[in-house]
Parts: sequence; structure tokens; C-alpha cells
Amino acid sequence: MMKGVVTVLVLALACSLASAYDPSPLQDFCVAINDSTSSHAVFVNGKFCKDPKLATADDFFFSGLNTPRDTSGPLGSNVTLLNVDKILGLNTLGISLARIDFAPYGLNPPHIHPRATEILVVVEGTLYVGFVTSNPENRLFTKVLNAGDVFVFPIGLIHFQFNAGHTNAVAFAGLSSQNPGLITIANAVFGSNPSINPDVLAKAFQLDRNVVNYLQKKF
Repeated sequence: MMKGVVTVLVLALACSLASAYDPSPLQDFCVAINDSTSSHAVFVNGKFCKDPKLATADDFFFSGLNTPRDTSGPLGSNVTLLNVDKILGLNTLGISLARIDFAPYGLNPPHIHPRATEILVVVEGTLYVGFVTSNPENRLFTKVLNAGDVFVFPIGLIHFQFNAGHTNAVAFAGLSSQNPGLITIANAVFGSNPSINPDVLAKAFQLDRNVVNYLQKKF
């Protein structure tokens, strides 16, 4: 009896671990389709899929990632994410791609991807990058990257990229999910909708309530 219970628990754990990430496809591809009313659509992993016989090369194609993006915003950075919403053929394939443009001293602020590990390669400029491990260590891993350098950000950990140079910088990142998700820490904490009670944030960050109110207005 006990052996049977242990077997069930092991199988349950294996299933839970398997479902923690994008599932492995059981067919060559499953191109997403936005028209859920189509008679040729099948619901798979958050997206409806078209009949494979109706798929075309354009379902796996995107053009223009070589074009520099606008970095004139307050952070001086611009992320172009190619996930399943941009390339429908990525559905069920467990991968996506991003281009990140930086103005001088531009910042991709501290954030997490709840569903993806990220591997980043710098193709132009110099970036100061890093990630922080979970509690209680909160250990910071940082590196200064130049063109051709690669750095990995583990899934779910807070990380950032900062242009430490006097010129523009460009990096490309691969992410291990068709939809990695994004939580920007400052926006989530100080810009939530509705707002988090200022007393909670004042206590959590050991700040004056007026400072919290100011930060919430900023976001």
C-alpha cells in the first residue's frame, strides 16, 4: 500500500514539474490562429491552432529586427519582443526572441520573466548586467559585457541591463518560452492598479509615506 502511495506521489510531482514550463510539442508545429471561431482551429496551450495543412512560411517569419528602435523615452531603452503574438508559428515551441536598444546610459530596469530563462548577447556597445538570487541570500551576480559577450539570467530572478558606455548599445536575447511574461519591479510595486496601500509600501521599504505617495504618482 505504502509503495503504491509513493508511486502516485512521484508521478504527481513529475507531472507538476513537467507543466511548470512550456509543454513539449507532440507534432511538428501548431501555428496560432487568432480566429477562435474558425472550424479549422484547435485550442492548444493558450492559443488556438490552425490546421497544419493551412500553415505557410509567413507563419514562421518576421522582418525588420535589424532596424534600430526609438530610445528617447525616460529609461533610454526599447525592447522589441518577438513572442507568439508576433510570430504565430512559435506556438508550443517554447522559445522567443527580443532585441534591446539602449541610448547612452539607457536602462532596461529590474524585472523578471516568470516563465523563461534568458540568454543575452551584446552585438554593439557595453552593458552592465546582473541578476539577484532569491531570499535569504539575495546575492548579486554582475558582469560588464562588450560586443560578442553572452550572459544568462535564470528563470524568475530579478535582472537588469544598463548601458555603461557613451554610445548606443544593442543586444539580442533568447527566452525559453513562447510567452515569457514580464514584471517590471518598480511598475508592479508603485504603479499597480488599484494602488497598493501606501502604509504597506512605507513599512516594506522603510520609507516615509510621503515618499511612497510621490513614487506612486511617478508610476
